[in-house]
Amino acid sequence: MRESKEWGESAELRESRVSGASGTPAGEGVVGVPAGAGFIELDGVEKVFDVRKKTGFLKRERRRVRAVDGLSFTVARGEMVGYIGPNGAGKSTTIKMLTGILTPSGGRLRVAGIDPARERIRLAHRMGVVFGQRTTLWWDLPLIDSYRLMHRMYRIPDARYRENLDRCVELLQLRELLDVPVRQLSLGQRMRGDIAAALLHDPEVLYLDEPTIGLDVVSKAKVRGFLRDLNAESGTTVLLTTHDLQDIEQLCSRVMVIDHGRLMYDGALEGLHEAGESERTLVVDLERELPPIDAPAPARVVRVEGPRQWLAFPASASAAGLVARIAAEYPLVDLSVREPDIESVIAKMYAERAGA
Repeated sequence: MRESKEWGESAELRESRVSGASGTPAGEGVVGVPAGAGFIELDGVEKVFDVRKKTGFLKRERRRVRAVDGLSFTVARGEMVGYIGPNGAGKSTTIKMLTGILTPSGGRLRVAGIDPARERIRLAHRMGVVFGQRTTLWWDLPLIDSYRLMHRMYRIPDARYRENLDRCVELLQLRELLDVPVRQLSLGQRMRGDIAAALLHDPEVLYLDEPTIGLDVVSKAKVRGFLRDLNAESGTTVLLTTHDLQDIEQLCSRVMVIDHGRLMYDGALEGLHEAGESERTLVVDLERELPPIDAPAPARVVRVEGPRQWLAFPASASAAGLVARIAAEYPLVDLSVREPDIESVIAKMYAERAGA
């Protein structure tokens, strides 16, 4: 029976997993990871659905929808990668193929050397999944009963189960929720419960779909810290889909952007902002109504409503200098920074590529 202070793994196994992590590779366009270094490997993967649409009385039109179109990328063991894109881009379809729920229409896909579609049960013991709005918990049972069932399903050694459960319960603040039926949990509480459930069996790879949805600011920070610690201690490979760029900024050194089933960008988040020429917004509340703030270029005032003003500045630039200048020269009451809308950034990238 394996026991460890860090998620039930032996020190040798943990060290070998962490040592496989790698940073974001450099390059131009879509960046690849060196062949042979991948824990997750996709090569020309496609997924096509046949959709039937009613066009009249007893008449249906059949058309083919290409949800994933020649997708190729590699994720090294131990990486934390953000996988983002607008709704309908193909993110969930990709995750479902990686977990074996869907079978690719073409191309090659491997996770830890396993074909998910052919050996789904074998792979299930090595992966954890949190599917956003779809829970893996038993709806009418208390939370602790779901964990006990997973203990039996995954055949987790008792000592390892207790250790992992205790840590999840403590760090995700689940102690008061263990005897509450899942249907009575709020969305944020259930998301924390789902994350714990996905980690009880020490998965080597973790797929997260909107893991901080429904969480308040404090809970988001704790979940992010929890995931960072998990990755650092256990070398768990994490593929994260989210619309919250702060999740990406605080957790991932690498981000992939998918749109219309195609990989549009693979690299650092800063490079994404530069590629999409995105802007952040500084919202400033002054003591009284004043003329537009004289902001240093490239920042500029884009909107004024009474004492409130909105200033746009490049997303790749720091807000510190701009905030310091405004605070020194204007009667400041409050301010906040709004992150760019990732969908607008991707839409701009897509439009530019289509027009090229």
